[in-house]
Amino acid sequence: MTIINTNNPLVFTIKGRCRVCYTCVRECPVKAIKIMNGQAEVITERCIACGNCVKVCSQGAKTYINNINDVLQLLDSKKETVVALVAPSYVAEFLEHNETGILVAMLRKLGFNLVTEVAFGADLAAKNYKQLVESDKIKHLISSDCPAIVNYIEKFHPKLIKDLAAVDSPLMTMSKVVKKKYGDNIKTVFIGPCIAKKTESDLIDYVLTFSELREIFDAKNIDFTKVTASKFDPPYGGKGAIFPVSHGLLHNMDLSDDISENKTIVAQGQTYFKDVIEEYEKGILDAKYLELLCCDGCIMGPGMSKNGKRFLRRDKISKATKTKLSKINKKDWEKDVELYSKIDSKRIFTKQELNSQEVSEEAITAVLVSMNKNETLDLLNCGACGYINCKEHASAVVCGLAEEEMCLPFTIEKLNNSNTELANAKQALKQSEKLANMGQLSAGIAHELNNPLGVITMYSNILKDEAGKDSPIQEDLELIAEQADRCKKIVGGLLNFARKNQVNLVATNFEKFVKNSFKSIIKQENIKLEFNTDLENNILDIDTEQMMQVLTNLEKNAVEAMPNGGVLTVDLSENENEIILKIKDTGVGIAKKNMDKIFTPFFTTKPVGKGTGLGLPLIYGIVKMHKGQIKVTSNTDKNMGETGTCFTLKFNK
Repeated sequence: MTIINTNNPLVFTIKGRCRVCYTCVRECPVKAIKIMNGQAEVITERCIACGNCVKVCSQGAKTYINNINDVLQLLDSKKETVVALVAPSYVAEFLEHNETGILVAMLRKLGFNLVTEVAFGADLAAKNYKQLVESDKIKHLISSDCPAIVNYIEKFHPKLIKDLAAVDSPLMTMSKVVKKKYGDNIKTVFIGPCIAKKTESDLIDYVLTFSELREIFDAKNIDFTKVTASKFDPPYGGKGAIFPVSHGLLHNMDLSDDISENKTIVAQGQTYFKDVIEEYEKGILDAKYLELLCCDGCIMGPGMSKNGKRFLRRDKISKATKTKLSKINKKDWEKDVELYSKIDSKRIFTKQELNSQEVSEEAITAVLVSMNKNETLDLLNCGACGYINCKEHASAVVCGLAEEEMCLPFTIEKLNNSNTELANAKQALKQSEKLANMGQLSAGIAHELNNPLGVITMYSNILKDEAGKDSPIQEDLELIAEQADRCKKIVGGLLNFARKNQVNLVATNFEKFVKNSFKSIIKQENIKLEFNTDLENNILDIDTEQMMQVLTNLEKNAVEAMPNGGVLTVDLSENENEIILKIKDTGVGIAKKNMDKIFTPFFTTKPVGKGTGLGLPLIYGIVKMHKGQIKVTSNTDKNMGETGTCFTLKFNK
């Protein structure tokens, strides 16, 4: 028997192969899969060894402990008698063999001294089951021949252990038979369709799945076309050969599964066996006998070759069993059954403690909210994450078994947002680089113009004084001085844009400061002003003179953008690190083609003489001097929603 623990798990993940498709999560009946660091890991404590994850993983990322080398070493040593115990489902696996004895011959060539069939163990197990089912002392009985079902009840429904059939499985029974017949010193190797059999009993030395056996045949170049069919070693199996198919044990017991009698319920497959057990434990079902299989019959076990056709396999089993029963020596078979029925077949089951974590509704709700699932309609329950519904997924996240990103709709939404943010960041970086280059150019121009403008201003004022008030050139000199002063202001705007000026920071009540800026707003009656604030910390270090320029310019622009009236909204908010100011209008908006140019010096959409194109560049420079951020969004298309522009300014606290 293979010893399974957390350091030596039966089923595990091959690192790097997992593509995180969540198929294994979806197919695991007990959710013994957790997603960690982009890999689906098996939780050994919860695993019932059903092998569903192995069957469904298209990448081969899920696999199980391999006993090939152990068996080959045992056969190569030739020191001991090695007996193969072959499950009756071999007929469904090796469909290419035209005789049932071909596999026996191949096993003998491989080095097995004896080759026996577990079908005889199934005959004995069926006899024991029939006695229990027909006993008046037994009120309820659950089949225990499927080790995955036993594991499930021991771990997840320990209260039902008392109802498990306390008799050996066909394999355990057969292992006792061969040791009684051939001696206790023999070595036994079970060959079958089941992964869970690797942990079922210490009566077996090793377990090979049919998939592993095929690998051995390939490695040893044993060709089924080059061997002569051979018989199994006694005792020979009878009706137990039908055991691998659905209702097989019932047929073995010659019992009816007539639903009208309400005595027996047969369930197979990862969903149905759970439903039956849960309903049975709640007292909803009153059947005396539950025949349960974790797989869709042993012919579809995880140790079988993948992509096998279920009904073809079933047909092969049925025909092989019919042929077998027509040839069997019934007297010898009955004699063997009578002889080996005396073997003790009692079995004990053990409760396996699981550390269960209670998950509160509050914790589940918190996870759902973090995944933007705020209302009942947001719970799509699509199952893409591998869980039945969104709440189960959220519960698994709380328990550390799953990640929020497993939710496909949430991840797609997050990815779309990330792509939008990335595009915006790229655009902002491009604009920032453009403005930085423009700033360097502006600084150079301003520096070169400052000196000659100073000279022009100085001498124009000197000439004004010398000419006197009544001089005919007085008006010309005043015009020169006026225009020189205008040029100086433009140069000052360029310097501000280029962030060459200094800021004199003063701790200021920013909420009160913003309110004061409204006094300079000249607006029509059809423009409504709204001010909202939720600041708890009102104090911000700013240069009050320069920041007032920012506010009045933005508010003036907003008013001018609403010639037919509208709403000017000013919002103040904060987060842990920043104070956020938003100035929004419901005006005509800024055309998309102009969005990249609005902070460029001398660019303006206003008529000639109405603006210099330095207002927004000046704002940009002042905000940057305050180590803040400025962003703008705008809409001109009514079909896309409300038109207007919103400037968002962020300042570090």
